[in-house]
Amino acid sequence: MPRPLSKKKRKEIAAELLDVLYTYYPNPHCELNFTTPFELLIATILSAQCTDVRVNMVTEKLFKKYPSPQHFMDADLAELEIDVKPTGFYRNKALSIKETATRIMEVYGGEVPQNMDDLLTLRGAARKTANVVLGNAFGINHGVVVDTHVRRLSNRFGLTVQQDPVKIEKDLIELFPQGEWTNISHLMILHGRAACKARFAKAPDHEICRNYGVRCECGKMREQSEK
Repeated sequence: MPRPLSKKKRKEIAAELLDVLYTYYPNPHCELNFTTPFELLIATILSAQCTDVRVNMVTEKLFKKYPSPQHFMDADLAELEIDVKPTGFYRNKALSIKETATRIMEVYGGEVPQNMDDLLTLRGAARKTANVVLGNAFGINHGVVVDTHVRRLSNRFGLTVQQDPVKIEKDLIELFPQGEWTNISHLMILHGRAACKARFAKAPDHEICRNYGVRCECGKMREQSEK
């Protein structure tokens, strides 16, 4: 494991990074389509190892067919599996959705709970999912969503040396203002998809790093992309 930068230095990088990313991505937002907290919860469960684009294609029909937690609770499991099959791991996801809907109806009166502890009792809702729902459906900045992009960029920018998502989240919440916890994950995800990709692995060479001095190790992007 590489030696971590000092906390002071990491805070300086975090502040710089936040400003720069807002310059390039001024409207960070959740890219999963939803109209209710329950829809976002279901969409997030479906997004595991699946693209947001594909999930949105599936949920456009899914939420019309099952417009409430009650409908998902009453759904035939085999039919629900077929409905969510394009997102992959469809048997586990269908079961998670049905059991989650059942618990929401039977324990929480049909409403998605607004706290981490209760959300974690729902099948298929780990900490990442709970943070997505709290931050984007309820405006509650409880923590930072750590996905593959956030993990990669957090390490490349020197914000953490950890690989475990929970430990990365702990480092990030110490560096960024609480009001930015939801948006910083959106910003890193946008940048990770658009520029700071996994295949670029050595020295900083894309526009954000060159022009703004952000200490990224995202790779010789221009050189690689021109090959």
